Order: sequence, then structure tokens, then C-alpha cells
Amino acid sequence: MAPAENPNHESLRVALGATRLRVGLAFVLILLLVLGVRLFQVQALDFDGMAQAGLNKRLVTQEVPALRGSILDDEGNELAHTVQRYDIVVDQTLSGGETFDRYDAETDERVEGIPMEQGFQELSAILGQDVAALKEAILGDAKFAFVARSVTPEVRNRVLAVGMPGVYADPTTVRTYPSGAVAGSILGFMSGDGRPLSGLELTQDEQLTGTAGSRTFEIGGDGIRIPYATNEDVPAEDGQSVRTTIDQDLQYFAQQTIAAQVQDYNAEWGNIVVVEAKTGAIKAMAESTTPDPNDYAATDPKFREPLSVTAAFEPGSTTKLITMAAGLEQGIIEPTSRFETPPTYTVDGQTFKDAFEHGTEKRTAAGVFAKSMNTGTVMIGEQLTKQERYDWLRKFGIGEPLNVGLNGETAGILPTPDSWDERQQYTVLFGQGLAQTALHTAMVYQTVANDGVRLQPRLIDAYIDPDGTEHKVPQAEGTRVVSEDTAGKLQKMLETVTVEGSGASGALEEYRVGAKTGTAEAPGASGGYDGYTLSYAGIAPIEDPQYVVVVTLQRPQGDLYYLVPGESFQKVMKHVLNSNNVPPSTGKPEVYPVVY
Repeated sequence: MAPAENPNHESLRVALGATRLRVGLAFVLILLLVLGVRLFQVQALDFDGMAQAGLNKRLVTQEVPALRGSILDDEGNELAHTVQRYDIVVDQTLSGGETFDRYDAETDERVEGIPMEQGFQELSAILGQDVAALKEAILGDAKFAFVARSVTPEVRNRVLAVGMPGVYADPTTVRTYPSGAVAGSILGFMSGDGRPLSGLELTQDEQLTGTAGSRTFEIGGDGIRIPYATNEDVPAEDGQSVRTTIDQDLQYFAQQTIAAQVQDYNAEWGNIVVVEAKTGAIKAMAESTTPDPNDYAATDPKFREPLSVTAAFEPGSTTKLITMAAGLEQGIIEPTSRFETPPTYTVDGQTFKDAFEHGTEKRTAAGVFAKSMNTGTVMIGEQLTKQERYDWLRKFGIGEPLNVGLNGETAGILPTPDSWDERQQYTVLFGQGLAQTALHTAMVYQTVANDGVRLQPRLIDAYIDPDGTEHKVPQAEGTRVVSEDTAGKLQKMLETVTVEGSGASGALEEYRVGAKTGTAEAPGASGGYDGYTLSYAGIAPIEDPQYVVVVTLQRPQGDLYYLVPGESFQKVMKHVLNSNNVPPSTGKPEVYPVVY
């Protein structure tokens, strides 16, 4: 007979089982609570940044380049311009597989299972590349590779619409020069990677350069951009445009004119400078050989910069204007002062002669100037002290930087009088023993044309913000060099040169012209002299001077008697006067007597 069960034992067993159940249930609840809290941390609070890390893997940030400001002529026509372009690039690690998906551009719906071969065919038609070349560029294990460079926005949109995995478009810009070589040496040029190398592109880089922006967006694991996901744009700030004083049409005409004369005379180079007399604005600075900034490497490096401001040379007789100005202003001479000029003239053991054979002539000061006589010029200039001769050259800007805003500008060479030898102290009176640029010469004649007030030459007229706001560059106050009375006498002496002297080749039928020729020996690279520099500088119309034109020819070949830079002066001066509607002269030329 089995023993009866103890009721207390049964109760204890039931109680223990209930306790175990409660403990197990509590443990499960605690575990679920811990997991829930952790899930909340990960998904909601993200203390460890896991969500952000995942987002970061999906984010792509592209730089949005700012558009470089334009360089404009005086009428706002673009001489240099930046256009938006795109480089098509690829992350090859995202481009494998047999098929790919893309979003329809119109519906934003995902289209699945497009054969990669179809994608290559579509890209081939858009980019004009064969399929084999595209496969080589797109397939591989490189994180970055170029597929196509500098495509238009239209091509970029069509490429992205294909949806090829890993293929993107990096924004970039291209600098273009719509007028080619017109003012090329003034504008300068850019390197292939967008660095300014010369000209206004270099000196005005701070104003032309804007501030880049950025574009951030999400891509999926297949390399396709995710619509409606993160999309942050920081807009770029474009650079300022620079408006110059250059007249594009005049610049082109002057370049063609000097290039033709250099070719006719087989000269090394030549240039033409045109300056507005009353403002100092440079309207043209033309070189016989001018680089096309679109392909600057095609031009010899020595002709890539504007020789009008980088090449200094002995000017010759155009500098006699300064000697006459000093004599008039200091009361040493009048235009009609009389000089007996012998075939040769000796002073301090130095003998000087003229470029033409003659006996002793009875010449006025105006006649000495008109006939460009070295002998008579020394006779006038020796009445000035050496320091005065030097000071007058400096007053007219010789030996000083002109600072028009171009790299490579030279101040020229003007030694101090304590370094002059016995001959140089006199040769500086007729433009030898010193060196200056064509623009220096132009500003000497600008001073006389502007009634004796020398101005700062101006190449930059204004800076223009992207919204069109203009910031005019203030014109520096002029410096009076000679009195208005002296300037008027010098203008009449210049007209005397054109009518009665060496400047006849630049005369115009409809306008009164005042001009001066210059001839100087050109120093050779190995010492000594190996050619000549010819100049022709003039102003018109003489009754109210508006423009200065200076023509320079370096080492022309042939008989000097038949080499006439005045022909180019004549063409360019006529063009600038006519194109700016300057009324023809109505009065007859006024000249001084040249002999007595």
C-alpha cells in the first residue's frame, strides 16, 4: 500500500514552479527591455553615430566652381569670358555587373535590369566615343577616372540620364577669348589647370576670381543618385568683371596696321599706342605679333607680353619735345629764337652732327625742331644744367613706372646725372643714352596735348559685380608739367614739324596734325648697335587735341630714308578720329617760321 502524499510537499512544488516561471518571465522582460533601449539608442538617439556614418557613406559632395569674371572692352564687349562645362568622371568600383537600374528623368520611377551593353551604346552616341574606349574608361577598380573632359551642360544632362552606375559629372569652367588675338598680349592667358599666367588675367586675378560653392547629395550602393534624399547646395559667388579702356575695333585695326608694316619692312617687331589726351585712357596698345589666348603656346614667348610696356629702347628725336619744353618753360628760348647751326657742333670736346648734310643754316628754335637737328638741340639744351636736364625728363615720366596694371612693365632706364659721361650729358637731349617704352613716349605727348597736364595712363575703367553694380576706378589727379602757354607753343611747334619738317608723312587732309619723328640706334645683344628704332608720335586735331598715336618699328630693314612709320600713324589716327566722330578741322595750319 503506497504512502499518502504530503499536502505540504505538493504546495511547495507548485510554489517553486510558479516562482521559476515568474523569474524566467522577468528575465525575458528585462532582456526585451535592454534590447528595446538599445534599439531606441541606435535608431532614435544614435549615440554612436551609426546612422550618420551610414549617411556619410551615401553622401557625395561636389565643388561648384565660381564663374570667373569677364574682361570687357570700353563698350562692354567681352574680350575674355568663362563658360560652364563638366568633366564626366567615374568610380569604377561601382560600375561592374551585367545590368543596372536607373531613375526615369520624367517620372522619377526606378527602371530595373538595363543591360550594361545598352548603357555603353547610349554613352557612345552622346559622347562620340567608341564603345571599346568607354569600357576601358568605365570598367576597372579605380575610385576615380575621367570619361570625358569639358562637355557642355546639355551633354552632361544626357550622360547622367543614362544612369550608368558610378558615372558622375564634375562641374568645371573653360576660359574663352571670343575675339581671338585681339588685345591678346593685354588680356594674358590661363594655364590648362586654370592658373592665370600673364596680362590682366594675372594682375586682376583677385577681382576676377569668385568663391566656389558646393553641392551635396546621396547615392545608393549601386552608385545611383537617390531622389528626394539629402540635397544641399551652397551657391558659388562669381567673380567681378573688369572693364578696360580698350576700344576693341580700334585695337584690331591697329594690330592689322602695324603687322602689315612690320612685314613690309621686315622689322623685328612694331607697336602702336593710342591714348585719349584728356583722360589718359589707353584706347589701343597693338603689337605686330599678338598671341591668341585660346592657344598662347603657338606664339613665341618673347611676343606674349605687350612690348608697348615691357620693351625699353632709345627713343631718339621724339624726346626733343622735352628739351624744347624745358627751354620754353625756363625762358631760355621762344619758338622764333634764332640759331646759326653749323654742319657739326662741338661742346666740351664732344662733336655732334645731324642726320643730313648741310652747311651753316639760320634756323629758329621751331626750325631746329622741325628739321630734327641734333646740333641745334644741343645748342639749346646746353643752356640747362645737367640736373635740370635730368629733372625735366623725370617730370615727363621718363625713368618712372607707369603702373597700368600689367605684369612685366618696365620703368625704362634713366641714369642719374652724376653717372653721365661727357657725351651722355648731351645725347639725352635728343633721346639717346636713356631708354623708355612706347607708352612712355605716348604719355609725353599726352602731357603736351592736354595743355601741359600729365595724367596717369589708364587701362582699367571699372569693376562690375555679378549683379551689374559698377565700381569706377577713380582717375588720379593730373600733374602740371608746363604752363598752358608753353603747351600751346609746343603744339604749334609740332604742327610746324608736320607742315614744314620731317613729320609730313603723317599729315591728314581733314585734320590738323602735330607730330615728331624719331630715329635711334638699337643696341645689339652682343654689344654695340645692330639696327635702328624708328618712331612717329603725334596728336590731333591740333586746335583741340583729342588723341595721341605713337608708332614704333624695331630694326626695320632697308634705306632709312624710305622707311616711314608715319604711314601707320596716318591710318590709325584717321580711323580713331573718324570712328569717334571728331569734327574735321576748319582752320588752316598755324606754323612758326623755320628759318630767318
